[in-house]
Amino acid sequence: MTEDKWLGIYLRRRRWVERALWSALLLGSALANTITTNLDIRRAGLRFDTWEPAVWEFSSALVWMVLIPWIVRAADTKPLRWGVLRRHLPWHLVFALVTSLAHVLGMVALRKLAYATQDAVYDFGNWPLELFYEGLKDVRSYAFILVIAGAYRLFVWRWQGEASLLAEPPTPVPAPTTTPTPTAVPTAMPIPAAAPTLAPAPATAPLPERLLVKKLGKEFLLPMDEIEWVQACGNYVNLRRQQHDYPLRSSLGAFEQRLDPAAFVRVHRGYLVRLSLIEAIEPTEAGDAHLRLRDGSRLPCSRTYLERLRQRLV
Repeated sequence: MTEDKWLGIYLRRRRWVERALWSALLLGSALANTITTNLDIRRAGLRFDTWEPAVWEFSSALVWMVLIPWIVRAADTKPLRWGVLRRHLPWHLVFALVTSLAHVLGMVALRKLAYATQDAVYDFGNWPLELFYEGLKDVRSYAFILVIAGAYRLFVWRWQGEASLLAEPPTPVPAPTTTPTPTAVPTAMPIPAAAPTLAPAPATAPLPERLLVKKLGKEFLLPMDEIEWVQACGNYVNLRRQQHDYPLRSSLGAFEQRLDPAAFVRVHRGYLVRLSLIEAIEPTEAGDAHLRLRDGSRLPCSRTYLERLRQRLV
């Protein structure tokens, strides 16, 4: 089985694979912490039942499983890249504190529920002190999740291949033309002034026919007429072709100028789609719509672009 087939299988199940990996990481860590905590309790001679450390660790892990998609979404909304790091970092500090509060409230609720099933009472302790203690740990965990998610996405992007525009050939500079030396004329005859020359109109950038894709040290060409739809993703746009996404560093508006306006249509502030691939428009109660493409994909269409899209399809 080729590398592209493995990639296709992974991309079709990407959401479930990601959930399974996070679950395995969190639940495996909770199990290991449960074992070591029980060993520490026995070594110190403390009086706790065996099930209690399991409740402490797994309640925390379950809440983190719920919060991780929110953290990843925050990373997409406020990406931590060099050019915007100073502006976005304070937002992530706020996100981390809100995440910590949600984590503490969720795990305490789960622990109280678990203790109640054993006819016991769970005491979280001094709330201000414990919130400060948990906050320090949770901010560190928040940062760790961002690092893991960023490294994972970088690997997937390298696996899929990153697209870039081909370098345009340099415009040839015309050779200077020489004019013959004028012969002497009588001083009484006026010399006619040279006619004013108009500046040449600026040439528009040609529409590219292909993109260069670099993938795990290899390079290949991606024809523009095989791109099915384009999605904005932070400082990148994702180019969809045959169930593969190829990231290209560009804004959606700038890349739209590079596309054939007769072939693509804007359907959302974050999406462009090839007009010929739209199979059906499915209106929603909110006034927006979903677009069903020939391969079964469904894309959002906001009401702002819906009427214009219908006119293009007529």
